[in-house]
Amino acid sequence: MAKQNSSDTSGLIVLILVALAIMTMNGKSLFDSSPQTPTPANPGVQAPANTDGQAPTNLEGINIAPAQNRDTYKRAAFGQRWADVDRNGCDTRNDILARDLTNIGYKTGSNCVVTSGVLADPYTGVNINFAKSKASMVQIDHVVALAEAWESGAWSWDEEKRTAFANDPENLLAVDGPANQAKGAKDAANWMPTNKAYTCTYAQKQVHIKQKYGLNADQAEADALAKALASC
Repeated sequence: MAKQNSSDTSGLIVLILVALAIMTMNGKSLFDSSPQTPTPANPGVQAPANTDGQAPTNLEGINIAPAQNRDTYKRAAFGQRWADVDRNGCDTRNDILARDLTNIGYKTGSNCVVTSGVLADPYTGVNINFAKSKASMVQIDHVVALAEAWESGAWSWDEEKRTAFANDPENLLAVDGPANQAKGAKDAANWMPTNKAYTCTYAQKQVHIKQKYGLNADQAEADALAKALASC
């Protein structure tokens, strides 16, 4: 019986030594309990970077072309003024006021109609105390003006797309009323904010909207936008 036990023990030792050798060849100790990092199936292939929401750095995708059909522009072609296109029960003007103002006051019994607030005006760099009784103090600007969009290609759109453009929050800013009136329908070649700190952002917004909607730019406008982007 003693010899049999000795033989069994020797066999067990051999099996353990073989197992240890195999584990060592695989680069892992039998007693190594540290977690192992999985190897990627294809480490050479990288997922594309998510560029959504990034500010444009150039005019890529914007066609350079002269203005067209300037004399045929009518505001009515862009649908109802300040429509409730997102069906949230509040018109676009009040949506933008609520987004861009601070210390907001609403009409009694309403969570929509903005009656007061403070605007840090991007175009002039000054703070404006807004009161609905003097609503013209703060106006909602189309960064790419409707008339400018019209002559840059919107003349060929259907009314649904033009209405969506006119109420697109990305193309709207609450701004100083007189500054908005001074801008009018001018493009970047003919008007830029007096607040130089906002030049870069303003140009980026213009370019983004033109890229988003496939709008043209004439040569002077393109040159002005490129110069402004170079300052970013």
